[in-house]
Amino acid sequence: MTHHRRGGWYPGRARRPALSPVPGPAGSDTVEVPLPGGLSNAGHVVRRGDTVRRPMRPTSLATHALLRHLEEVGFEGATRFLGVDANGREVDSYIPGDAAIAPLPAWALTDEAMVSVAGLLRAYHDAQATFDPSPYRWPLGAPKRFGHTLISHNDPCPDNVVFRDGRAVALIDFDLASPGSRLWDVACAARLWSPLIDPADVPDPRHGRALQRMCLFLDAYGLPARERADFAEVVLTAYQWCYDLVARQAAEGHASFVPYWFGGGAARANRGMSWLEARRGEIDAAVLSSE
Repeated sequence: MTHHRRGGWYPGRARRPALSPVPGPAGSDTVEVPLPGGLSNAGHVVRRGDTVRRPMRPTSLATHALLRHLEEVGFEGATRFLGVDANGREVDSYIPGDAAIAPLPAWALTDEAMVSVAGLLRAYHDAQATFDPSPYRWPLGAPKRFGHTLISHNDPCPDNVVFRDGRAVALIDFDLASPGSRLWDVACAARLWSPLIDPADVPDPRHGRALQRMCLFLDAYGLPARERADFAEVVLTAYQWCYDLVARQAAEGHASFVPYWFGGGAARANRGMSWLEARRGEIDAAVLSSE
């Protein structure tokens, strides 16, 4: 399985939280195994026994507060924050299961897998009902016109969801979690899981079924009718928001983003945006007809 790896683009600076070091486990648990997947933290996220060690970030204090809240309210669908180790790394719980690393395995391509992601995302949002994000500094959030009513995960891609027996059981990698809304996060997730991209970049059984799968996702989440009219606009904005971050990292010479972006990522992003813009009317019609 994989655990999160993005980060490094956050605006501003924040003081590292003062936390008690977490001692390393004894015996065989001292062996550290790099976890696959991701871009910005590639090679720096490791499994050590039943824990995951990962670099701290300027906004780690906010993420830790969110994870603590999810634990306090009994939400089982997220990693647990355990502290900071002697090397200054964040320590999270390791969640047994499988994340879908590209090329995506067959079990991750099913409608059932996608529907379970929608249910998990809904449960995550519901678990935030009593969380107050205001005391903390967050990464750059969603455009305010789409609402800052909860903390969006923002990156519920296949390798950031843990599955067991083909069903989504937990979200990982909260590096991009920031102020947003249910609609914003649903748009991010539906775009990734449908997927809402140029069909030329979907060489698997999902090919040609993007709008059908999109509607399945929205229905499984239970997105209310009053928010569906804005869905196409939010998807387009979220798509641009995401790839602006990637392009910025590539332009700054990030070791992982440079080969990804200039090795085909930019071209795929442009194709995807063009495809979405050309089908905005179809997306609106499909979303409203599936209510």
